[in-house]
Amino acid sequence: MKRLGLTLVAALCLTATTFAAGNQPTTAKWEGNINVSKLSKYLKLNSAQHEKVANICEYFNEQMERANNSKKDQEKMIHKAVYGNLKLMKETLDDKQYADYTKVLNITLQNKGIEVK
Repeated sequence: MKRLGLTLVAALCLTATTFAAGNQPTTAKWEGNINVSKLSKYLKLNSAQHEKVANICEYFNEQMERANNSKKDQEKMIHKAVYGNLKLMKETLDDKQYADYTKVLNITLQNKGIEVK
């Protein structure tokens, strides 16, 4: 009976730690792979917007690389890069395009394991 009890406790602890580990925010690396042509098609950008969005995406990639390479204040730098990107996109896109872009960016960051508060 004692052996069964210890086995159940061990199984419960293993399950709890596995579940808790899956909910921890990670500091995943940003690879910087934004496909601007697909984004342009999805958002239905005109040629002027396409060029501006390409420049913004390039700048965003540079900022995210700096944040990933930083040893201190990494979360702050990621936050600054993401919100800077959103500010620039808001100036470039119309309301519907911006709403669609924020959805795509949010899903992309979640898929990469990057949590921005």
